[in-house]
Amino acid sequence: MPTLILVRHGRSTANTSAVLAGRTPGVALDERGAAQAAALPGRLAELPLAEAVTSPLQRCRETLRPLLDARPGLPVHTDERIGECDYGDWSGRKLAELNDEPLMEVVQTHPSAAAFPGGESMRAMQTRAAEAVREWNARVERDHGADAVYLMCSHGDIIKSLVADALGLHLDLFQRISVEPCSITAIRYTRLRPFLVRLGDTGDFASLVPRQEPPAQEATVGGGAGAP
Repeated sequence: MPTLILVRHGRSTANTSAVLAGRTPGVALDERGAAQAAALPGRLAELPLAEAVTSPLQRCRETLRPLLDARPGLPVHTDERIGECDYGDWSGRKLAELNDEPLMEVVQTHPSAAAFPGGESMRAMQTRAAEAVREWNARVERDHGADAVYLMCSHGDIIKSLVADALGLHLDLFQRISVEPCSITAIRYTRLRPFLVRLGDTGDFASLVPRQEPPAQEATVGGGAGAP
């Protein structure tokens, strides 16, 4: 079965303003995010990508644009099933104020039981994304062969949930996974099991440098902003 390259969108204006963007329209890449996207074609230059699939949201489409410009023949598809989690009433709110919501403790420690008011549950989010991957695996293998490589550009919580699915981890453990903006995660699917061969690879280690403030103890809902 194919190898899936998961790319989280580049850093967005919502990431740097510490807002939970969700499906809010008009959230674009910031200056650093645009630079991350511009570097993507070089980082992926050796990969013979057969197809590209993207979330419909602007920040993902902007992340893929330089890659598509560099590979004008690469087929690209939009799939709403790999779109951002529907955070409902939480969308557009500051993460700092959401930390005081009782539901945040559930999101952090028992996400399989978390459902966002006016939105979807994290369980439903993982299910739709995993179903999309399985269908695309079959389609890519049918059209391009079992050794094909294809790419999906999506969002932090979606990618984390797909990694948990590939590793056979319960969704309640997915907050232990971290994927920075414009990071690359690769999963090779086989008949017997998936293999996680890259996780959150950004090509630099700036985010590992010790900082003045203590490291966050909780996972950032939607994914963090990455290295400063």
